[in-house]
Amino acid sequence: MKNQFKKIAVALFAAVAFVSCSEDDDNNGGSSFNLNPDAFQGSINDGTVTLNAGTVYKLTGPIFVREGASLVIPAGTRIEATGGTSAFIAVAQGGKIFVNGTATNPVVMTSGLASPAAGNWGGLVICGKAPINRGATAAAEVSELTYGGTDVADNSGSIRYLRIEYCGAAFNSEKEFNGLSLFGVGNGTVVEYVQVYRGADDGFEFFGGTVNTSNLVSIGNEDDEFDWTEGWNGTNTNWYGKKAFGVGNRGIEADNLEADFNANPISNPTINNLTLIGGITGSAEPDAIKVRRGTKGIFNNVVLSNFTDGFDVENDQTIAFVGTALKATNVLFDNITNKSKGKASNGDTVDVSAVYTESASANGAGNGAGVPAWTANWTFGL
Repeated sequence: MKNQFKKIAVALFAAVAFVSCSEDDDNNGGSSFNLNPDAFQGSINDGTVTLNAGTVYKLTGPIFVREGASLVIPAGTRIEATGGTSAFIAVAQGGKIFVNGTATNPVVMTSGLASPAAGNWGGLVICGKAPINRGATAAAEVSELTYGGTDVADNSGSIRYLRIEYCGAAFNSEKEFNGLSLFGVGNGTVVEYVQVYRGADDGFEFFGGTVNTSNLVSIGNEDDEFDWTEGWNGTNTNWYGKKAFGVGNRGIEADNLEADFNANPISNPTINNLTLIGGITGSAEPDAIKVRRGTKGIFNNVVLSNFTDGFDVENDQTIAFVGTALKATNVLFDNITNKSKGKASNGDTVDVSAVYTESASANGAGNGAGVPAWTANWTFGL
């Protein structure tokens, strides 16, 4: 009877999706408790949950990291997701995620299907307390968590050497996941050495916030490789984006706010060392960099290759910044039909060639139009 009771208890325990935590002195004084790896889903409400690097976790539903809680993912951990829009990882305001991959042993979040494809699962969503211009706060379009606030230095943890694959599941044509969605994330958060591979929407999207990034790779995502809106201000180094698989739109799509081009804070990131590779035949939006709706932006050391348009600038508010708060210095154009084009709010064509200066020695993310050395070992499909 006792043995039968124990078997029932173990079975019930393994099926639990809600996360509990317990003290673990071997985890530097933190607390950890692993979810069932065969049904990886639930809500981490407090304490610290640390995954096991030697385990493959089957993500079958959402994971929420709530305020005051932390999720730690060691190097070599693999998370395989199934379930479309119901499978994602979301960090709420005040929660933290620590992805501790290495160059030789990255963390991988990917599809759990035998024949993986773009849109098999959601993606990684982080919501912080840094400023946005959509309002004092807002609800994220995926996860419905609150984001935004006044803390420019808000800290949502750190992400190093992470690969996100086959993500971007869509609820409808207007609501879909990106690979890594950063909603109002503060500059106390570390984001570096992250790849998004073959997602169904954008690779990386910034919804306001002040987070800084470095060494981002975006390959074959079906909308834009990089996207920002809602007043994002961050400093970034080494971005490499490439279209693939015969689908995809822009290298970068950049906005201030669709509902109010003058909204403050105005989107105004700095991007140093950027390479964008196009080559998609028949793309409806064949721009390397589309800047519109009042955004600013500073780019330096840029290589643009195999796009119809280099810089596509729209709307009077954006055009007003050309050559000052919106400019790209040291740009190398490789097989670009139109280096720049501009369109005023009334539809008139405008000369925006002052948006860039050229340099034959620009090497972008580190190797011109080639693959940068810093992507070695931890990336896929380059």
